[in-house]
Amino acid sequence: MENNQDAFLQHIHEGYTTKGDFITIGSAIYDENPLKNAYVKLPLKTLNRHGLIAGATGTGKTKTLQVLAENLSEKGIPVLLMDIKGDLSGLAQPSPGHPKIDERHNLIGLPFEPKSFPVEVLTLSEQNGVRLRATVSEFGPILLSRILNLSETQSGILAILFKYCDDNSLPLLDLKDLKKILHYATNQGREELEKDYGRLSIASTGAILRKIVELEQQGADLFFGETSFEVSDLQRLDKNGRGFINIMRLTDIQDRPKLFSTFMLSLLAEIYTTFPEQGDSGQPELVIFIDEAHLIFKQASSVLIDQIENIVKLIRSKGVGLYFVTQNPTDIPDAVLGQLGLKIQHALRAFTAKDRKAIKLTAENYPDSPYYDTTATLTSLGIGEALVSALNEKGKPTPLAATMLRAPMSRMDILSPSELSSLLSQSELIKKYNSEIDRESAYEMLTKKIKFAEQEEALVKAKIEQEKLKKLEEEQKRKQRSKPKRQSTRMNPIVKVLTSATFIRSVFGILNKMIKK
Repeated sequence: MENNQDAFLQHIHEGYTTKGDFITIGSAIYDENPLKNAYVKLPLKTLNRHGLIAGATGTGKTKTLQVLAENLSEKGIPVLLMDIKGDLSGLAQPSPGHPKIDERHNLIGLPFEPKSFPVEVLTLSEQNGVRLRATVSEFGPILLSRILNLSETQSGILAILFKYCDDNSLPLLDLKDLKKILHYATNQGREELEKDYGRLSIASTGAILRKIVELEQQGADLFFGETSFEVSDLQRLDKNGRGFINIMRLTDIQDRPKLFSTFMLSLLAEIYTTFPEQGDSGQPELVIFIDEAHLIFKQASSVLIDQIENIVKLIRSKGVGLYFVTQNPTDIPDAVLGQLGLKIQHALRAFTAKDRKAIKLTAENYPDSPYYDTTATLTSLGIGEALVSALNEKGKPTPLAATMLRAPMSRMDILSPSELSSLLSQSELIKKYNSEIDRESAYEMLTKKIKFAEQEEALVKAKIEQEKLKKLEEEQKRKQRSKPKRQSTRMNPIVKVLTSATFIRSVFGILNKMIKK
């Protein structure tokens, strides 16, 4: 390795010189010492090329995320942060300062100014914040099939159900709507649907229903519905032209990876669909940081991972940068990892043979450097230090630089409950999105249709029974009319008396007496 500080400084200056706008994240380290003016600069032009922040627990990943978010906001670039651990809300308050912060900034030669930043708190669940929702119709059958990991046959049935609802003006807003149409297609409406759309397998509709229930059990019923969140609201600027930092609170869905991946995929798909093509705009329109990124890929199907990979490849044309934050680069699929232009690698720990193997693989993801033994450096970096490899304005990799990173200008701690309440009370988006709407949709319409059909069926049955009874009565009357009249064999009481033996004997006795006289 070369051991020339002047040559190293020239190497860094040439590699990180930029003509356009940029953000400075720290200063390069040479021979274990940070150098003043050896600044590591990230051109805004290339920040839509995605990135990775990785490292062992406690090495400073979250603080690095915070630094990037602050500097992007300062440049008028809105940010969306996926806050899994719940420790990013402090961005709304200025740093209280600390002697260690002053010491760090003296070493790297950068001024330190405590600042607060414009923050919007979002939520997928019942936590306080701006509620994020999307309708089932907005997902569509293709995306929903991938999320549910449906077979080809099941996906076809789901597409038929969506088409039926479109043709009959039945809005699919939430999961109860989707479950209702599945029940309807299996029971009362089966004949109607099969007549116009083809045969439906009861086994397949049952399988789809079970997968929807599984998704519902992870809390997705809170996500599907109205009012739908408009992704353009992630691009707001404050009155000073700084980009809003939108913090998505996800502390209560760590054990629900399917809900997390469902939300992420729908959000990225919506952004890709609605954002215009940017071309060479000079800076991103939005930067998204996904903390604990392995949760996106955990328990995700191969089809779902393929969908994420495709969106990662395509979404940068919309001016959107995606940054994955995780402990180890191996948590990210290779097809995604290969799309990441910026890599900030904090220290890794070699406690086991598996750890050492992972470090070796990680080192191979970085360009060779005449000034560093990458594998050895990965295990010797201190807290708040990282290996950095970025893209310059021409899209070429910058020199590998072990970097002492600047400290966050905002508070490195969470907001108190009263501070959070105060922040939420000022939110314009809460007023827009937090009143629930439960308008008439497929569930109510199909319920009415089924009820009406049942009433019609009951009337028809009653009419049929009435007609049967009427026919039976008429038949009985007809039979009565056709029978011959029978003579009564019953003797008249008077005749009976007159013809009795006693009566006859009495009469004859009287007559005999009269003759004798």
